[in-house]
Amino acid sequence: MLYSLLRPALFTLSPETAHRLAILALQLMPETAPPEHGGPLSTHVAGLDFANPVGLAAGFDKDGEAPDAAMAQGFGFAEIGSITPLAQSGNPRPRLFRLEEDRAVINRMGFNNHGAEAALARLVHRDRNKSNGVLGINIGANKDSPDRVADYALMAKLMAPHADYLAVNISSPNTPGLRELQGEGALGALLDAVLQGRNEADMQIAPPVFLKVAPDLTEDEIAAIARTAMDKKLGALIVANTTLDRPNLASRHAGEAGGLSGEPLKAKALDCLRAFRKTTGNQIPLIGVGGITTAEDAWERIRAGASLVQLYSAMIYEGPGIARTINAGLEELMRRDGFARIAEAVGTE
Repeated sequence: MLYSLLRPALFTLSPETAHRLAILALQLMPETAPPEHGGPLSTHVAGLDFANPVGLAAGFDKDGEAPDAAMAQGFGFAEIGSITPLAQSGNPRPRLFRLEEDRAVINRMGFNNHGAEAALARLVHRDRNKSNGVLGINIGANKDSPDRVADYALMAKLMAPHADYLAVNISSPNTPGLRELQGEGALGALLDAVLQGRNEADMQIAPPVFLKVAPDLTEDEIAAIARTAMDKKLGALIVANTTLDRPNLASRHAGEAGGLSGEPLKAKALDCLRAFRKTTGNQIPLIGVGGITTAEDAWERIRAGASLVQLYSAMIYEGPGIARTINAGLEELMRRDGFARIAEAVGTE
């Protein structure tokens, strides 16, 4: 209710200014405990215990400034990043656009972040005051890096001691050539380097590695990625990142370059999830993301094969209370359809 009153004022600001205010507002909110474990929405994925299946996707908290504050708003997990070895400013502004008529966002941010050193300073502090929420760290490569594979390996080594899981992001459309790493040969070599980097880190338990894929994949590409992910024993696949498609958009910003997210991505992301489920069976967990706004959207992904779901763009339009709203709706949908635990519903459509 409060956010619905504030939203008109926030939408008079530039998207990046409003985003910065959202991060600051989260940091200033009173400290509360993250969601409790043990309820019907609790689930176990990739060796990790999640209080509920609704996560905050990467892109909102690029520098790891407020993951625990986000989880205090009801998210079962939060994924920070993408973080690169060196700080980089990203693409020129304007680079973030609200498509209000379409309830969507186009971004061409370009992995803007303050780099690994700044993130590590926050993460070391968090380790001393750690909550029981699940933290994912999404790692990327610098745009001008002479060796992007080496960047990913370095980031895995640096971030592994502080992450509950690592997410490898090679699916952003806003870094030239990045999606080429999704090819089978290139992907295998990349994942070998990431896993080696992770294993070289100073830690007792190595976090699982997740891979975030694009929705703009052919059937053969999906099959190749699935084979590689299973061969490398990844913890999960995150399906899917933003799209380059422009499906019947009404906003004046529809022609902007960059990745499209939000409601118009829903059908394509769902189809991509179903394709990965068909290809992998239940051999690797899937995380559904893209166009999830309601409990019904989340339930549809779960029934289609997602063990967890993530959102970000919907929070721009609905506010941070969206996680609690979706979780409450999921409990009702579970009871309606006769499931006692959320994990029982995965892949039952």
